[in-house]
Amino acid sequence: MDKIKVIIADDSDFVRDGMKIILDVDDEFEVLGVASNGNEAIELAKKEAPDIFLMDIQMPIMDGIEATKIIVEEGLGKVLILTTFDDDELVKQALQNGAKGYLIKNHTPEHLKQMIKSVYYGTGVVEASVMESLTTGNAAAFGISDGFDSTPYSPRELEIIKAVAEGLSNKEIAGKLFISEGTVKNYITGILSKEGLSHRTALAVYYLTGKK
Repeated sequence: MDKIKVIIADDSDFVRDGMKIILDVDDEFEVLGVASNGNEAIELAKKEAPDIFLMDIQMPIMDGIEATKIIVEEGLGKVLILTTFDDDELVKQALQNGAKGYLIKNHTPEHLKQMIKSVYYGTGVVEASVMESLTTGNAAAFGISDGFDSTPYSPRELEIIKAVAEGLSNKEIAGKLFISEGTVKNYITGILSKEGLSHRTALAVYYLTGKK
């Protein structure tokens, strides 16, 4: 099986070295190199062809938000944002620039590796606390994104999508809309299929940011 090739970009030697050690001891991963800013990460990627970037947000010279935009536009790899900054606006910017995941730096080694695998295999990942911050009390502030195309959907489907973006479970959606959980599940399955999405978190991100 091919190893998942990773570039680590963080301005902290401690963080970079720690994540490199975690991944180097696992045969499923190969760390191609480390960078202390976004510019270094991009230059390294052009030489090494990574699958995944572990990208800090706040770095000198070029931050992770701008680096993510360039990486996605140039097709250099998938970006998993790692940061200690639980900031709604940074979350939104990272996702709008094409990041496939966003995790606060309080992960265990196994959790980190699982999230890298999820992004590698095509599933967007957002830390539960981050998604809650995005959706609880802030959905109205972000509103329905201009990039979200509502035309294919019935009023009922839009109610379902909005409820997913608010972080409600199937059971909570069923109670709110007075329909069965099975009906909610069927609606969500159909919506995900229509958008080519594999995860309800990705649907919420699309609704809030207009980015898939």
